[in-house]
Order: sequence, then C-alpha cells, then structure tokens
Amino acid sequence: MPGRYSWQPATSDIPTTPGVYRFCDDRGRVIYVGKAKNLRARLTSYFQKPEALLDRTRRMVATAGSVDWTLVPSERQALHLEYLWIQQYQPEFNVRFRDDKSYPYLVVTLEEEVPRVFLARKRGIKGARYFGPFPTAYALKETLSTILKAFPVRSCTQTVYNRAKRAGRPCLLGDIGKCAAPCVGRISPPDHKALALSLASFMAGQDTAVTASLQQSMERAANDLEFEKAARLRDRLEAINTILQGNTMVLSEDIDVDVFGIASDSLVAAAHVFRVRAGRIRSAKGFIVEVSADEGEDALIEMILRDGFEEEIPARTIVVPSVPTSAGALQAHLETVRNDAGEKGSVRVKKASRGELGTLQGTVTLNARHTLQSYLSQRTSDPNTRSRALSELQTTLGLTDAPLRMECFDVSHLGGENQVASMVVFEDGLPKRDHYRKYAIREARDDTDAIYEVLSRRVARLSSPDDGSESSRGFRYPPGLIVVDGGLPQVNAAQRALDDAGVRIPICGLAKKLEEVWRPGEEYPVIFPRNSEALFLLQRIRDESHRVAITYQRSTRKRSLSTELRDIPGVGPQLAQSILRHFGSVARARAATPDDIAEVPKVGPVLAAKIHASLNDHQGGQSTLEP
Repeated sequence: MPGRYSWQPATSDIPTTPGVYRFCDDRGRVIYVGKAKNLRARLTSYFQKPEALLDRTRRMVATAGSVDWTLVPSERQALHLEYLWIQQYQPEFNVRFRDDKSYPYLVVTLEEEVPRVFLARKRGIKGARYFGPFPTAYALKETLSTILKAFPVRSCTQTVYNRAKRAGRPCLLGDIGKCAAPCVGRISPPDHKALALSLASFMAGQDTAVTASLQQSMERAANDLEFEKAARLRDRLEAINTILQGNTMVLSEDIDVDVFGIASDSLVAAAHVFRVRAGRIRSAKGFIVEVSADEGEDALIEMILRDGFEEEIPARTIVVPSVPTSAGALQAHLETVRNDAGEKGSVRVKKASRGELGTLQGTVTLNARHTLQSYLSQRTSDPNTRSRALSELQTTLGLTDAPLRMECFDVSHLGGENQVASMVVFEDGLPKRDHYRKYAIREARDDTDAIYEVLSRRVARLSSPDDGSESSRGFRYPPGLIVVDGGLPQVNAAQRALDDAGVRIPICGLAKKLEEVWRPGEEYPVIFPRNSEALFLLQRIRDESHRVAITYQRSTRKRSLSTELRDIPGVGPQLAQSILRHFGSVARARAATPDDIAEVPKVGPVLAAKIHASLNDHQGGQSTLEP
C-alpha cells in the first residue's frame, strides 16, 4: 500500500456524488481543477502507488498540499463549474479549456416564417432569441441534441432546407424524429412556429407550464387509446427532465451575489457560501458554527452575516435561506463594510425561492449538508474523542464502568397506528450495524406501552440460550447503558420493563426539545454542557435509532398499502405502484376521493370507486393523516 500524504482526506469523508475538486499547493495556489461523477472514486485514484500514475499526474500529486471539493447536483453542472474555475485559476497542470473564445449560445430565429435553432458564438441576428451562455460547444451540442427530442424544431441551414423542399424528402433528423420536417409538409409553418415558441418559452424558464401541458396531452392520448402518440409525448417529457438538470453554474453576466446555505444538527451547524461575481462562481467555502440549543435559524443567519465578511467584500445582493427580522440592521452593517472597502452601493438581503438563484441556493445547501456530515464523521471517528465521551458518560451518570456497549430504542408510528420500534447498538462509540434490530409492536396504547413491550422482549433474550443462529447474534451481550428516545415517561416505562424482568442495566433518555438527559424516577434532568462529547455521542445514537425506526415504519406502511391495492380485483402490481407514485404517501392515498383516484392513468371511475371503498373499509371508514 502506498504511504498516506499528510493532507490526504480519509476515504469515508469523500462523497460519492458529482462535484468539482481542486488540488492546491502549500501556498494555497490552485494547481489542478477536475470534475467527477463520483468524487470518491476519482480522488482515491490519485492516491494509489506513484509508479502506477502518469508522469504528469504523479508530479501534480507530489506538488499538492491540500485538496477540496464542491458538490453539484449533476455531472453536467460539474462540467460547467470545472470550466469556469479553469478559466479563473489557470492551473499549472490543466491543459483543457484554456482557449479565450467567447461563450456559445443557443439561438432561435423566431422572426423567420419557419424558425430554426442552432449554435452561435456571436449575438446580433435581428429578431432571434439567445439562450446561454454555455461553458463549451460540446456541452451545448449535447443539450441541443436533447432539446430536439423534446422540441423537434428544424436546425438545418437555409440551403439544406431548400434542397429537401425541392426533393420532397426530409433529411436524417426528420427520419429519426429530431425535426418535425416542415420542409415536406409534415407540419404546417404556423404549427412549426408554435413549436419554436414553446422551445423559447421553455428555455426562458417557463418549464412548469410546458411540462404540465405535455403531461395532460400524454394522459389524454393514453385515455383515448392513442398509445403511439402518448409514447412520443412521454419521450418528450423525459428529454425535458434531462434538460432541466442543465446549466446552473453559468449565470447571467449582471449577477453579483453571495449565496449562503445552512445545515444544522442540534448544537452545531454548517454554512457554505458561493461568491458569484459577473455571473461566475468565483469561490466556494464551508465553515462550522457552534449554536446554543435555544437559537433558531434567524440567530444563525445573523451570526453568519455579521462575521462572514472579514476577508471578503459583500456583494450587493445576499441570498440566505430565510430573511431574519433584523435584516434592516444587517443590510446597514454590510453597506458600511462595502463602503470601508471602497465599494459604493446599497446591500439587499433576500431569499431566493425560484429561478437560477433559487436553484443555486439548493446547490449551496447541498454543500452545507456535506460540510456538516464530514465534521460529524470526523468527530465520531476520532478514538480519543470517543474515549472522552464514554468517560464523561460514566462520571456524569454515575456508572460503575464506561458504557462500551450502548443500545438505543425509538418508537415510530403513523397517527398512533402501525407502531414499530428500532434498537441500534454502538460499541466503543461506533455503530455496530449487524446488531441492529427492528420490532413490530404487537399491542400498545402509546409510546410508553411500546417502550415497555420492546424492552421486555429485548431483556428476555438475555437469558435465552445461544443456539448459534443468526437471529441470536447481538442479543447475548448485555449493554452497559440503555438509551431511549424520550423524556421521563419513556425512561420510567423502560425501567419498569427491566424491574419486571429482574434485570439491572443503567438507563437514560434523551429528550429532543432541549437535549435533556433523564434518569428513571428523578425529578430533574441532567444537563450536559452544549459542547460536551458525551452529549454529542448520545445525540448520534438517538438520531441513528430514529432514522432506523422511521425507515422501517415507512417501508411497512408502503408494503401494507401495496398489498391492499393488489388484493382489489383489477389492480395489478404495476397499477398499484402507479397509484403509490401518484399520491406520494399512504396518507394521501387513503384520504383521496374517487375523483382523485380516477386521475391516475389507467384508472377509470368504476375502478376508482372500488379502490376508494376498499381503502376506507380497511381503515374503518376513517382516513389517517401523517403527523
């Protein structure tokens, strides 16, 4: 195995999603920019044996002093951002994208009798609509190929068009469905112009109306048994969805903005910022912020805006997840910072819910979540930190020994029904997933009854003989500490289960609201310091238990509804899945009227009434809504 570099990140910390990475030297100068569909797979390839690398790559890795990355939603967006940063940094070890050509645009000539769509690097055609810019001609050609599947507008030159018109025979694009072939009369000039207008509307951002119209047309064609037409419309919709993943890394040239994204987890939060100047993302940075339990999102945003511009000049527009109540004072403070730096003009703090800024904020928030996950992962994986946490738990809770094995229990349900529970296990402060267990609750009136039942079933297995089977693994080890998700009532119920079984195991509970730690029968909770490693460990095991419980509960309710639907005459597996996808949740499907159910493709009024009756009979005539 090759030796590790001092700056090399842990493999588990590198995400497996698309993104752009930057290698920097010891002075912080960017020496290489790359993009990847899977960042972990790409970056780990640089850390193999040096003799297995190409000479240029080997020299680049040897020169590097650090590596960072920025996440994006798709590989196409990674291509855009890679291009922009290579243009900006001119890295020593990059050889692509160094030309200084102007950006290519997509052009639609709407004033022509038979409009056409094509690529151009210069603007100036009278009456034409320009869309872009795109980072490379390759990216634009790929996008145009997809666009022509959704909007088959002619893309040929006037010479080719006239030749096909004289010959009465369309070109290859007409034969493969990427041109409506107005040259041979397959579509009239007015209808072709309407198609070109739809393309322009879609590229201008009116994609919701276009997709909704196509969806309705496809459903009408399917209901009228025009399946070939419905298939063509379906293909157009799929092509449009591909396009919608397109260019959010190259914005309009007049945009000058700082975009912040935030992700929080109990007592710690992460923020990420993209600094956009002249429509280009000039830098991306993430940082960790400690917050107190009683601070909300407003206080966090105020802290970031107050202290986040020590090294940067604020843009005239600041985009945040929500506008705090003190926005006026913050804007005045940021204007002062700009003026002190010699930049004039007012500052506006706003929220972007739609458009290119809204999409970009989604990407920034994605990076904030990764920054937070990476921080939590590093904190959890440090053996010294875990040792301090276990020692602190032993001291504060008065345990005889450090709780090397901890088991946490959580209950999940849907409106009081379909109760399930989870048991997760941490050993030496790390998850031991092969010892996790899931429980279907048999009889319980509330959460305390459910906790009592699950703990009773758990401790009963302590005295059962080890038969060597897979099911007995993980049950024969008594934990050093049992944790329940909840406050004093849940903790007391757990203690009652242990007392009835004659078992002595320390128990505590972690209440979500104020992160208080409760012990059985005590009037007041234990309050750990907000930066306590012990509290952090309790939060991790509680959150993991909640994740397992809610995942199991959702899987059982989906399986239950799918089984119910498939028991109805006339409903097969595919139609059952279509109904589930249409409503998105079990609660909505149960609450739907027969008319709502009839909107699902291939479900007529008679079958819809039958489905509605069956679902409501199962519920005793009552619809259950998700909490």
